[in-house]
Amino acid sequence: MSSSMEEYSVNGEEGASHSVDLRIAILSRGPRLYSTRRLVEEARKRGLDPYVADPMKFSLFVADGNIDILHNGEVFDYDAVIPRIGHSITKHGVAVLRHLEQLGIWTANTGTGILKSRDKLHATQILARNRIPVPRTTYVRDIIDVETAVDFVGGLPVVIKVTQGTQGQGVFLRHTIREARNLVQGLLLTGRSILIQEYIAESHGKDVRALVVGDRVVASMRRRARGREFRSNYHLNGTVESVDLPKEFEEAACRAARVLGLHIAGVDLLESRNGPLVLEVNSSPGLEGIEKASGVNVAGEIIDYVTSETAFAEVDLDQLLRTVPGAGVLSLQIRNHPTFVGQTLASLFNSKLEIPVFALSRDNSLLWNPSNELQLRYEDVLICYGELTELRASLRQAMLDGNVNEFDGPASEETNA
Repeated sequence: MSSSMEEYSVNGEEGASHSVDLRIAILSRGPRLYSTRRLVEEARKRGLDPYVADPMKFSLFVADGNIDILHNGEVFDYDAVIPRIGHSITKHGVAVLRHLEQLGIWTANTGTGILKSRDKLHATQILARNRIPVPRTTYVRDIIDVETAVDFVGGLPVVIKVTQGTQGQGVFLRHTIREARNLVQGLLLTGRSILIQEYIAESHGKDVRALVVGDRVVASMRRRARGREFRSNYHLNGTVESVDLPKEFEEAACRAARVLGLHIAGVDLLESRNGPLVLEVNSSPGLEGIEKASGVNVAGEIIDYVTSETAFAEVDLDQLLRTVPGAGVLSLQIRNHPTFVGQTLASLFNSKLEIPVFALSRDNSLLWNPSNELQLRYEDVLICYGELTELRASLRQAMLDGNVNEFDGPASEETNA
């Protein structure tokens, strides 16, 4: 955990390692909101001059071989951006962020990461695929599927929620099949996409919020609902209190933020009998409740992270390689090709081809530049780069050598590490 707010403010005023030349913009429609004000305050303590930019005031320009951007009709010339984009303007806000990313401007959270986190179904799919524990969940498109969904998640009561929502909106608890069916039918008639989720009785009316910055949890709190309300959101008049987060909760929160592509995130966790369950990941977490509950200067942690990371721009390797005709990144999931289990990397590729595996995903970790003699396991994912035609040809030959009768496309062009 980080130091207290009082201690951190003293360090912030010293500004020992912060560049006063760094130009930071905060994308926010509410300059008077607590979170925005705190970020501005902490940036100024470090000798910075932050600019609060309304995401709705940007103009984006695209021409042949060139893109540009203006804010309020003036040139937007900043080194780093901290997005505070509300749900109601997600589409436009993400368009702005993607434009900034293409211009090489560092962003604390990417547009892609924000989109993933705001679609509850997509986020849950990604978390589950990466073996991050989540409540059992089903996606329902017809009321005839309600009973099957309820059985799958463990029976009544169940939590019913829409895939797009924030601050506890669109989340309901239902105790009977009739109530569940009626609610689902009503939501479907309004065009909503619906999830039916496992109810964790031991976490009724409470959850844990972990605030992740970079690769660590800088603050945490437990939220409790008032009265008969089962949703514990601070904005629904819930109470907050300090909590010492166990290591497994911190690890789950950090992994959840990382696989969704978020550097700054509020990760909501349920305290189940079997350990932490990731309920939701928020890409623009509020700072008021967690700063008050934990006593941690979260805004200062965010500003320090931004100032330390802006020199290191992230690169989409696949997109970069695709600027070269025929080159790219492929991933190969060994589970789809069981004949590869037990084989070495060297046996998969044409002997005339330099083995192009630069990483292997195994047991929630990456092995960089693995040995050619490493034996493959069922759950491994290989990440390769190079000339795509040669890669595919080499893998096809490996399948034939392994007595695979039919080639069904060994590599998907999307990494899963």
